[in-house]
Amino acid sequence: MSDRRLVFSLLLNFLLTCVEVVAGLFAGSLALLADALHNFSDCGTFVIALVARRVGRLPSDHRRTFGYRRAEIIGALINLTILTVTSLYLIYEAISRLFTQHPIDGRVVIYAAAVAFVVNVATAALLHAISRRNMNVRAAYLHNLGDSLSSLGVIVAGAAIVWFGIMWIDSVVTLVVSAYILRQGFPDMKRSIHILMEGAPADVDTQALVAELQAVDGVVEIHHVHLWELGEDDRALEAHVVVQAVDHEQWAAIKRELKSRLESQFHIHHSTLELEGAEEAACSECASGAHHHC
Repeated sequence: MSDRRLVFSLLLNFLLTCVEVVAGLFAGSLALLADALHNFSDCGTFVIALVARRVGRLPSDHRRTFGYRRAEIIGALINLTILTVTSLYLIYEAISRLFTQHPIDGRVVIYAAAVAFVVNVATAALLHAISRRNMNVRAAYLHNLGDSLSSLGVIVAGAAIVWFGIMWIDSVVTLVVSAYILRQGFPDMKRSIHILMEGAPADVDTQALVAELQAVDGVVEIHHVHLWELGEDDRALEAHVVVQAVDHEQWAAIKRELKSRLESQFHIHHSTLELEGAEEAACSECASGAHHHC
């Protein structure tokens, strides 16, 4: 059912984008074209969400041992890059038009933007129920709420053109909408690059994590710590743990406690911990040239 809602929302936004592009070209309104761009970005959001839901269900294999969860991140980065370049071009055109007046049909702008406003509100209402339990869909839902505000701005621009003949308001609204798109997209682009670079989760202090693990009874030291994100909601960690205990049952108890703290305090559900005895770790340092004797 949730996939059907996403497909229906995608079709609505794609049709709306086509209507706004045609109306924007006919009316000569950059603001309408900027709003069409914003709605087209929603189509990309819905496609990414749909593909992610389908691809994410595929099991891991010998070539993709972590599965296919990062397909969504790659698609998002491509979509955001195209969106950014197009927004910068619209800003350039809007600034140019501030010094050169172009005729604009304000009534067409108002009608098209009003249709966009209705579609955006309807789409947001359609996604509201499933947005509560899915981050991808919630992002699309919030994006549509923002689009509703953008469409209202274009309606105001059209009204100012019809009633007061203020043509430059179209360029101003274009600048505002384009700047809004860039502001919304930059954090997502930054996050996508961070995940693809296998960076640590933004809300996890690695030093605090190590200190918390080293506070477990029997743990002497934590080293070779690697923490990264597989996707938006998937985190992984691997580390070497030096322990004082010599009994294997104690080792198992220490590992359980470490994994429990990782899950409860840092939401890390995939962890690989290599336990080493204190003497074994000392010999490893010796072999690497840190000491002359084991």
